[in-house]
Amino acid sequence: MTLQSLTERPEELDEKSSPLEKTFAVLEFVAERGGATAKEVSDSLGYPVPSVYRLAKALVQAGYLVHLKDKSRFELGYKPHQLAVSLHRQIGVPSAVKGAIVDLHQRVAMAAYFAVYRGADVVVAYIVDSPEHPRLQPLSFGFHEAAHATAFGKIMLAGMNEPQRDQYLAVHGTRPLQEATITDMQELSAHLDSVMLDGIAWEHEEFVPGKTCAAVGVRNGAGMVVGSVAVSADTDFMKGRERQVEISLRETANMVSKYFRTGAAR
Repeated sequence: MTLQSLTERPEELDEKSSPLEKTFAVLEFVAERGGATAKEVSDSLGYPVPSVYRLAKALVQAGYLVHLKDKSRFELGYKPHQLAVSLHRQIGVPSAVKGAIVDLHQRVAMAAYFAVYRGADVVVAYIVDSPEHPRLQPLSFGFHEAAHATAFGKIMLAGMNEPQRDQYLAVHGTRPLQEATITDMQELSAHLDSVMLDGIAWEHEEFVPGKTCAAVGVRNGAGMVVGSVAVSADTDFMKGRERQVEISLRETANMVSKYFRTGAAR
């Protein structure tokens, strides 16, 4: 599963696409492929090769791409890295919160996550994993897809009021990622109501086959869910550890909530 498969971006943009949309499509294609020739971009996106060169040239001049002339190939420039650094700075995670997520990872021996609201999105802000206990793919910093199919997303959807939730799902949809993914709006709404009452969200192979996740909400001083802490592991590894995981998640969520109640996490 790739990020592209989750975003449902079409492989070809029609002729009505704006120059800006086409430019970003070229940039995203080169980024996803780790570099590409003009012909590869043309074959995939359906743009004439001269148009690809024109769009790519603009990206090169702006620093978003570099042209490796000896290989007739375009690769990412340095500007995306600068933007990524700025994004990390804007979605800053306090050191104490990072420490709590590290501790959670070590206590349960599972990949651990911290997610927050950013505008209208549920965004992964921090991940701690290891070779023995790797993160879910394609989860990484800034991931903001599939809230309906992830534990950290479910707990935050459950914390929304009904109009907010309906609006969020209307915009983001409930795409079936796996056979177990809940896509029916009524069924999902009932499920999220149950999550809100239980105070913990579980996700069993709805996002990635063979993986189970759990999450608990982080609350501010007004009692509103403003984030979530979560863990993921192989489904077989999770069996028999559910109670330990729930206790650890609730303890970590309480600890992180303290920083949001005092304002230290702002």
